[in-house]
Amino acid sequence: MNIPQDLKYTKDHEWVRVEGEVATIGITDFAQGELGDIVFVEVETEGETLDKEETFGSVEAVKTVSDLFMPISGEITEFNEEVESNPEIVNEDPYGKGWMVKVKISDTSELDDLLDAEAYQELVG
Repeated sequence: MNIPQDLKYTKDHEWVRVEGEVATIGITDFAQGELGDIVFVEVETEGETLDKEETFGSVEAVKTVSDLFMPISGEITEFNEEVESNPEIVNEDPYGKGWMVKVKISDTSELDDLLDAEAYQELVG
C-alpha cells in the first residue's frame, strides 16, 4: 500500500497536499482498494465554502457509495473533471491524476489536526 510521506491524511481516508494557500484533496490508496472498482465520482460543491468534515461529494464503486468529507475548511475552487469522465483513474493513480478537488484553505491551523504518513499507516495497519 502506497502512503506518500509528503501528504497529510484523515481518519476518513482522504489525503491532502498543501501548496501555499491551496490544498489538493483525494482519497487514499487504502480507500480506493477498499472501495474496489470506482465507477462514478460526484462533486457538486465547486465554488462553495465548506466547513471541516462537511460532505463535499461522493464516490460510487461497484459495491458501495461513500461520502467524501472535507479534511479542512475552505472554498472548493476546482473539481478534477477527469475523474468524472474516467473514474477508474482514482483506482489507478489516487495520489496523482485521481485527485478530487482543490480548496482555498480558510484556516491553516486545521492542518495540524491531520495525520502524517506514519500515523495514517498505524490507523490502517
